[in-house]
Amino acid sequence: MSGVKCTSDKTGKRRAGLFCTCLLSLALLTGCGAKSSIILPYDKDTTNNSFRFEANDSNNTAKAFAEDLCIPEGDFTPVDEVASGADSYGSAAFFDVKNKKTMYSKNVYSRLYPASLTKVMTALVAIENCDMDKILTADESCVLVESDVQKIGLKAGDTMTLDQALHILLIYSANDVANLIAVNVGGSIEGYATMMNEKAKSLGATNSNFVNPSGLHDDNHFTTAYDMYLMFNEAIKYGKFIEIIGMTEYSTVYKDASGESVEFNCSSTNRYLKGQVTAPTQSTVIGGKTGTTMLAGNNLILLSKDSSGNSYISVVMRANGADVLYDKMNSMLQLLS
Repeated sequence: MSGVKCTSDKTGKRRAGLFCTCLLSLALLTGCGAKSSIILPYDKDTTNNSFRFEANDSNNTAKAFAEDLCIPEGDFTPVDEVASGADSYGSAAFFDVKNKKTMYSKNVYSRLYPASLTKVMTALVAIENCDMDKILTADESCVLVESDVQKIGLKAGDTMTLDQALHILLIYSANDVANLIAVNVGGSIEGYATMMNEKAKSLGATNSNFVNPSGLHDDNHFTTAYDMYLMFNEAIKYGKFIEIIGMTEYSTVYKDASGESVEFNCSSTNRYLKGQVTAPTQSTVIGGKTGTTMLAGNNLILLSKDSSGNSYISVVMRANGADVLYDKMNSMLQLLS
């Protein structure tokens, strides 16, 4: 497939994130048997995530940093552009998880603000570092007074389990609950951001930087469509994550500082799950994560399956409105029909 390189060596090991403190030295054999050495300093700001090098023979290509993942080598857009036009969104990508095949890619290495797509990494770090029944206690950093942010109204002393918090985080996208997870698992919001960044780099998501667990705007808080794929692809290895992102509604009871019960009910922010948008024939939406701010635009990362049960990850970032977002997503899902 033109414009796309997917690795297939089954004996390879994932090498993402292992280059952070050293130089990468590669010795390539040319067609005539002579050796040539290439020294490459690791650069976290690189947009060439496939780490391609060529010797005299143009078919000689170094191993990719992650041999079980798709590596887009630029734009590959096999479907017609949506009516709103190519300038109506920032980036988009569609990946075949099973066959490790890039089916669509546009601007996948462009740094953009992720808004609440951030919470994919927030959830992943929590799942890997904390028990689901751990009791989380809110402090003052969990109390958000802004009227224009998504929140449940946590107060200092409120408590809930991590399991409850993850449901509210991924279904309702509550920013105060993101902070609740951060301070209880990472010790502080800053400490948790460090954990998120370390995990991102270990996955090869070298064009991302997180400064908070919520995605509320910060100029230094950014990612790319491809990095979101890497993080989401890791998160869906956990059944708990898949279970939660596919839920349409959630109801729970947590405790306030005095031990009194507080009821909370919410619905998904995902229009596919709410029945407001229908996916194309042959594609079934399992779940995903939305994210919207004024500066980030409308964002969505999605897990879907085809009629044979094969999994796909698709992502659209910085769409100019919800209608554009879902139109663009459907244009990629149409590839399964």
